[in-house]
Order: sequence, then C-alpha cells, then structure tokens
Amino acid sequence: MKDVELKMLERAKALLESGEVARVVGWKKGDFYFDPSPAVFESVEELEKDFVYNWFCGANLSKYLIQIAKKEGKTAVFLKPCDTYSFNQLVKEHRIKRENVYVIAVECLAKLDVEKIKAQGVSSVVNVEVVEKKVSVTDLYGDVTVLNKPDVILTKCDTCTKTHQVKDEEIILHERPERDVDRFAEVAKLEGMTEDERFAFWREQLSKCIRCNACRNVCPACSCVKCVFDNPASGIAAKANDDKFEEQLFHVIRAFHVAGRCTDCGECSRVCPQNIPLHLLNRKFIKDIDGFYGEYQAGETSEGKTPLTSYTEGDIEAKDVFNGEAK
Repeated sequence: MKDVELKMLERAKALLESGEVARVVGWKKGDFYFDPSPAVFESVEELEKDFVYNWFCGANLSKYLIQIAKKEGKTAVFLKPCDTYSFNQLVKEHRIKRENVYVIAVECLAKLDVEKIKAQGVSSVVNVEVVEKKVSVTDLYGDVTVLNKPDVILTKCDTCTKTHQVKDEEIILHERPERDVDRFAEVAKLEGMTEDERFAFWREQLSKCIRCNACRNVCPACSCVKCVFDNPASGIAAKANDDKFEEQLFHVIRAFHVAGRCTDCGECSRVCPQNIPLHLLNRKFIKDIDGFYGEYQAGETSEGKTPLTSYTEGDIEAKDVFNGEAK
C-alpha cells in the first residue's frame, strides 16, 4: 500500500504545482494509524505533512465535493470504486458539476475495520501489512498478529464488486480478483423471518440509536440543504428518541428518502457508533426496486432517469404489492 500512497502523493503534488487544480481532496493522518480522516489540501506543504492512504481509508469522499467543488478553481479527488457511484449520482442530481472535478481512480481491495481487528484480541494497531488474504497487525509493543483478511474488513466491503464508473486518470490499479458474492444474502434472511420476527429484529437494532446523525451526515444521498429532521416543527429535530415510535421513524423515513438513489456505499453502517446494520434497510429497498422495475444500480451513470422518477405502462401497481402478488 505504501507504493500506492507515494504515487498518489506525487500526483497530487504535481497537479497543485502545475496549477491544474486548486486543491486536492484525500485523507490525512489522524491521531492514530487507524483513523485517517477526509481532508482538503491546498498546498504541497500540506500534502507532504499530512497526506496518507492506507488500509483504513474507508471514507467515501464524494459527499465532501458538494461544497468543496463550488470553490473557484478545479478540485482533484481520489475516489475508490464504490465512491464513483456516489459521485455519479450527485452529478445526476446536479449537486456536483462534473467539469469542476478532476477524478483520480484508486483501487482499495477492501478496507479494514479496526473494531473487528480489536475483537480478534489485538489491543492496539500501529501498522498493518496485507498479503493476499492475510493481515499482519503490529501493536504498540511490537508484537505481530496474523489475521484472516475476510474476517476484519469493513462490512460494506464484504460483498462489494464495484468497479470505477468515472475517472480522469488512474493511479495504480492492483489486479482485482473476481468475487462470487451475494449482497442480498442478509436481506433474504430477513425476508425469511415472520413479520413479528422482523419487527423484533429492527426494534432491537434501532433502539440502540442515539440520534447522533452520523449516518445522515455521511450519506451522499442525504444532500438536502435543510433536512426534514432539522425542522423544529417536526417534533423530532436532532434529539434522542423519546418513545418507541421515534426510534423507528428516523431511520425508516431516511431509507424512503434515499430509495432509488442509494448506491449501497455502506457509509451509514461504517460510521454508526452503535453498529446498527443500517445498510440492510437500504439494501432491502434496492432489492425490491430491482424486483419491481428491473435491475438498476444507482450511480452507474451520471445521466438518465431512475425507476422512481420515470413511468412506464408496465410499472407494478400498489394494489398488486399490498395484495401479496409481489413480495
């Protein structure tokens, strides 16, 4: 990964020095090795001091472009495969002007989840080395623990098979292995439950919510200037759940709001401090849309209509859904 980071750094410096871009969006070093953060770099000095790209750079940078790309001058950004779908969707929704952004494609090969690593008995993480499906983790005391990579990657990477949908240039693309995965497998398990069992599952999960709004704030599809949940008249503006209804209302309504637009980037689950599998709500909607209107992947292109914003005579009728003819 270090060779990829160096190549990214040199390219970012060259773009700034040439004046081709006014800024670069990437990741900067955090207080710890495992917590790099999205950042904007406007000088070579800033890049040399703080730029980083490692196995913990899981953040989707596309949403940050909504505001950053409005600034004068072109913005360069490093996007992983899954990020490019969110980028395309934001271009389609006129949240980002494509001509204002210089997209550099960078491979990720699945990012690591520090919480899953710690759950394997590693108390601290100061470095990792990844070779194929093995992760060698060095702790604060210099001890090295070897883990199976599939056991410690981000949940959003578990079933990801996305490829870059937009790029102005590539940085190093590792040979990407073919993956035979089913991203709807967990959704199918929920569908196999009885209504009472599903209700109990989501009640248990959503009751953990502390209304920190991290899922909303990180979601590329949540790009409204003012969110309905920030409306004081709503009765539930940015506060903790007061009753059993509210703890479900926020997430269910949010899932409806991003239906047909969610690219399944998984950022909602990645940032949730309570580890609620929020992506499963969105993924259920995606599965249903595919079933009702035909296969559709949000963000695959930056143009065209979506299943929920276009009409055909063959569209499924609501009565058919509620009568049980569509499941």
